[in-house]
Amino acid sequence: MATDPHDPQSAVVRHLNTLLAVAILIAVLTLVVGFPVLEGALEINPAVVIGVLLLGLAIVTVNSSVKIVEAYDRQALTIFGKFQGLLEPGIHFVVPFVNRTYRFDMRTQTLDVPHQEAITRDNSPVTADAVVYIKVMDAKKAFLEVDDYKRAVSNLAQTTLRAVLGDMELDDTLSKREEINAKIRMELDEPTDEWGIRVESVEVREVNPSKDVQRAMEEQTSAERRRRAMILEAQGERRSAIETAQGDKQSNIIRAQGEKQSQILEAQGDAISTVLRAKAADSMGERAVIEKGMETLEEIGKGDSNTFVLPQELTSLVSRYGRHLQGSDIKENGHVLEGLEFDEEAREMLGLDDIEEILSAFDETDMGGPESERPQSAEPDFKSADEIVEQIDEEMDD
Repeated sequence: MATDPHDPQSAVVRHLNTLLAVAILIAVLTLVVGFPVLEGALEINPAVVIGVLLLGLAIVTVNSSVKIVEAYDRQALTIFGKFQGLLEPGIHFVVPFVNRTYRFDMRTQTLDVPHQEAITRDNSPVTADAVVYIKVMDAKKAFLEVDDYKRAVSNLAQTTLRAVLGDMELDDTLSKREEINAKIRMELDEPTDEWGIRVESVEVREVNPSKDVQRAMEEQTSAERRRRAMILEAQGERRSAIETAQGDKQSNIIRAQGEKQSQILEAQGDAISTVLRAKAADSMGERAVIEKGMETLEEIGKGDSNTFVLPQELTSLVSRYGRHLQGSDIKENGHVLEGLEFDEEAREMLGLDDIEEILSAFDETDMGGPESERPQSAEPDFKSADEIVEQIDEEMDD
């Protein structure tokens, strides 16, 4: 059976097999040479003794010459200390008693890197450990180029881990695990390739700063959390104040808009009232002037004087008014007493020329702008000034 040269139990079994074979040979030689001397003293069948010894020798010989290699193993074979080659998986027959085999596991193996103390670049002490995953790619190199490849890789990983941590800041050693793993693996690749070993992966398990550094870090973390809490509280108060100010602003705007709308509606009411009064005055025309003149004549007639001087315009108006009341030829010709237009001074004083413009301006204010900018989808449900005046005149006539 193949044995591992670095396994103490396997080495003991190998040496016991050798000692057993030597003891059997010595016993056989002793029986052959000294049997005539002991023949009278011992009543033992020499053939039985020799048979037992030969059987034991045969067992030891087979055990030494037959080698069975597992599917995941390779074994290096030496005869009289000379390397003969590698034994592939299966059964092999070799020269007994003078051969030695060394077993190599071709599967991925795990090596624990013990805790290592290191000083970071910013003079902070840390301790770290790691796990290295290796695989034997060339058993011949692993046998001839290095004494114990597992111990060699472990020691190399320890020194590399300390060197990598020493080149980094403390914060980087705690946060950049992937970078540390990559650097250690890159440093292990070149020497292990010469040994026929491939480093498949390196994983740093723990990086612990000293207790003093840990205490300082905890205080720093606590202070940072308090600072963030104060910032969040201040931001919340600021946001609350902003929201309150915006609410007050919106309230003031809505209140101002309401007051503005109220003032606009009040002004519109006053303007419409003025327009209606002006329209009513315009509709009175000459008839109102004649009636006023008649009242004046009545007042004049109440005086003590017997002589009166009247303007020609007044006499003309009285004549026309009398003919209208008596049904004169003017009425017979189809004419009735009609109101006359005010002169320019009276119209300007009464603001009759600005009526339509004022009403148009109010209509634009109610509808949200000039007619060209109004939405075309909705028609305003408002009456014109003329329609309102005509409606009021009809109600007064009724």
